[in-house]
Amino acid sequence: MKNEINGLISLLERSVSPYHTAAEAMRILDEEGFKALPQNGAWKLEKGGNYYVKCFGTMLIAFHVGSEYAPGEGFRLAASHIDWPCYYIKPNPEQTAGGCLKLSVEPYGGMIHATWLDRPLSCAGMVTVKSENVLEPERRLVDFGKPILTIPNLAIHLNREVNKGVAMNANKDMLPIAKTIEGEFNKDGFFLKMLAEHMGVAPEDILSYDMLLYNYEKPLLCGFDEDILTSPRLDNITSTYAVLYGIAKCERKHGVSAAILFDNEEVGSGTKQGADSATLGMMLEKIALALGSVRSEYIDALTGGFMLSCDVAHAKHPNHAEMADGACFSEMNKGLSLKMNYEQRYATEAGGIGIIESICKKYEIPMQRYMNRPDLRGGGTLGSYAASQLGMSTADVGVPMLAMHSCRETMGAKDQDALNRLCEKYFAEE
Repeated sequence: MKNEINGLISLLERSVSPYHTAAEAMRILDEEGFKALPQNGAWKLEKGGNYYVKCFGTMLIAFHVGSEYAPGEGFRLAASHIDWPCYYIKPNPEQTAGGCLKLSVEPYGGMIHATWLDRPLSCAGMVTVKSENVLEPERRLVDFGKPILTIPNLAIHLNREVNKGVAMNANKDMLPIAKTIEGEFNKDGFFLKMLAEHMGVAPEDILSYDMLLYNYEKPLLCGFDEDILTSPRLDNITSTYAVLYGIAKCERKHGVSAAILFDNEEVGSGTKQGADSATLGMMLEKIALALGSVRSEYIDALTGGFMLSCDVAHAKHPNHAEMADGACFSEMNKGLSLKMNYEQRYATEAGGIGIIESICKKYEIPMQRYMNRPDLRGGGTLGSYAASQLGMSTADVGVPMLAMHSCRETMGAKDQDALNRLCEKYFAEE
């Protein structure tokens, strides 16, 4: 993997659903010489080896075993999430009105609804198809790969108050249109028919789908110096790229180092593939046992370990500077953000701060301290959930950005380098 902005842009373009992000991460790891392991079944691990395991379709653990590994040595972890706020297409979604076919959707996560209006949208995800074994349907990744939907705004002539702010009702205002209707038209089963046609299967062979809308617009460098990156899904593909970059370069001699990609952070992490679950702990224990550890040595590896929780931070907004904390704020292109919150919405505490500060100073990695304004609650991250599940010290870091949870977000192009380098050096330190 290359430490340049083009590497991130490539991952952003291919991350059209969490399923596709996981698949692209596996492709990258394959190229880097990592060996795939089954989630279920025996593992045979070797010192100095690089491995990955996919859990439940959208969670991935990639790890390096130290060439001089000894049981009980602390885990070195870096985690990200691969989901983002979007809209999922419901079963039987077809509706008609105004001479158009529109699709019923359900919001996922806390998005800024209005930013999805008047954009070219496509659709991607995972589809289950009939197989010989009814308990193991075939799973296929699907991407229409072209703009097939749009959610039109209401003209200002019909809504004179629009520039004063208008509430968006997801059940009414956010339904995408798919086509105009001419003559006799039977709407029932239309989306399933289009999905089956795209996949080359019969509609009756499709059992279910997780299909989401995504912004078809491509990432772009902008500004007179091209020092600003504007793109869909910066939250949190920026961190995903960084942890993959770090683990791909890991050659530690001691312990087990791992990059973890979680799903469902945007809806609270409380799923089997989320950070607030037992899955990561079970997989880490499986690693330890496969390397000859006993239970007490596995516990030592947890309590003696450390985790980087990588997720984006808020940059100080040029037009709303008053929304930032007066002392602990981040600005674009000034380096990565080390995030703190004494109510533990971020998991960072003094010990973790010392570790991140030390690495950044040693390798001259630009870093900024970030805290939310005291009277604003702000968002949380996966760090606190994973830390409480594992009993492991954790620090929250990420690139600062604007328009978080918009359909298209903005960051400083230079800051990805800082996060990449932090993950690389973090995994390199013995």
